[in-house]
Amino acid sequence: MHVYPFSAVVGSDDLALALSLCAVSPSIGGVLVRGEKGTAKSTTVRAQAALLPQVTEVTGCRFACDPAAPDPACPDGPHPGGAAAQTRPARLVELPVGATEDRVTGSLHLQKALSAGTAEYEPGLLARAHRGVLYVDEVNLLHDHLVDLLLDAAAMGRCSVERDGVSVSHAARFVLVGTMNPEEGELRPQLLDRFGLTVEVAAPRDPQVRAEIVRRRLAFDADPDAFVARWADAEAALTRRLAQARDRLPQVRLDDDALVAIAEVCAAFDVDGMRADLVTAKTAVAHAAWVGRDEVTREDIAVAARLALPHRRRRNPFDEPGMDESLLDELLGEQPPEPDPD
Repeated sequence: MHVYPFSAVVGSDDLALALSLCAVSPSIGGVLVRGEKGTAKSTTVRAQAALLPQVTEVTGCRFACDPAAPDPACPDGPHPGGAAAQTRPARLVELPVGATEDRVTGSLHLQKALSAGTAEYEPGLLARAHRGVLYVDEVNLLHDHLVDLLLDAAAMGRCSVERDGVSVSHAARFVLVGTMNPEEGELRPQLLDRFGLTVEVAAPRDPQVRAEIVRRRLAFDADPDAFVARWADAEAALTRRLAQARDRLPQVRLDDDALVAIAEVCAAFDVDGMRADLVTAKTAVAHAAWVGRDEVTREDIAVAARLALPHRRRRNPFDEPGMDESLLDELLGEQPPEPDPD
């Protein structure tokens, strides 16, 4: 089954950038995609997941341990040095709205408990999503306690289970992506703040852009093989760029001037708490790595602020969402950044 190519998506530049930055640095905390129905939210998320570099894991490990740095607390470990390894594509794990907590975090293996009388842990969706993407469509319809659980795991990079005679903790580092239609209800502000980045998507109003979207979709539906082949070079280039950005990320410098600039921006936009400062800093570093820089600039901070702050601002209930772009430009003392040519 073919996935629609990420590079062929039209009119979702902010969403594409936010997903790419979270793929470069999963510690940003994921992306919440808000938009009306029929705006290719799910298509874009699935397309971007297909670009993730392949995952090398210890053979037989149910928790996808990296053989170069296995989790010392892995329930299937400890894994000796030089353990056999295998390579597979990164997973996109979809969490259904009706999922239970047991299905998400894992639970007691009932068959072995009943047949052999042993308490063995059966991994859940968080273990399966480790080193991949966890996608929650209609996240605003998910029970609040499950959203809390997902966000905690995404922030801590671990999943801990203490029930049914099972006490387990395993690594769970993944890119969390949630999509929602605001017409169906909003997330509580406490949960909204926990998502690293938020993107608003809407159908373009330019007839030429709309026509191009339909043209490409019809071409894909008519002949998926030919359409995917046409975009194969662009997809391979994006995969290489993502891998290079991940390698560059630890070397990117975030100096004190950049930190002060981030703090000034967050204070000026009257955001709650310190999470906004931390997410903006991580996003700015990821953007610098994405565009090939070794040091965070004010352009990186501007891009990060536009993605990390709008949903964290204190505002009156009837205010329009978004940011005061002129204030942001004034704070950073430069013209708005040019769009990424890629």
